[in-house]
Amino acid sequence: MTILLVSGCDETKKVIDTAGNIQLSGSYTITSLGDNAVSGDELFISFFALDKTVRGNTGCNSFFGNYALDLYALSFSEIGSTEKACETDIMDNEIAFLNALNNAGSYTLQEKELTLFSKVDRSILLKAMKNTRDQE
Repeated sequence: MTILLVSGCDETKKVIDTAGNIQLSGSYTITSLGDNAVSGDELFISFFALDKTVRGNTGCNSFFGNYALDLYALSFSEIGSTEKACETDIMDNEIAFLNALNNAGSYTLQEKELTLFSKVDRSILLKAMKNTRDQE
């Protein structure tokens, strides 16, 4: 009887995780990094639920990697990027963006706004809005 209950819980968790991946899937334009607002659509992140990969642009370089989702826990791994040099303010955003991915521990997605929180102290690392073309 206990085995059936554990199996049932595992199946429920798989359904919840799958639903989370589908909900998260799509492209998001970054609107803030920490406490700093950013504008334009050059900073973005795209989640691909099928293979749990992530790709995007830091404003200067393209990046790619993997993500893992477990209820509201979100982590990124194997993040790599191109290595083009850009203006200092753009590079500062890039460093903050990549640090946010490396330090992410959880997230919320409410009314198309994605918020990543630090795994250390739950401070806000970044906010992003789901792109309109992905909302349909």
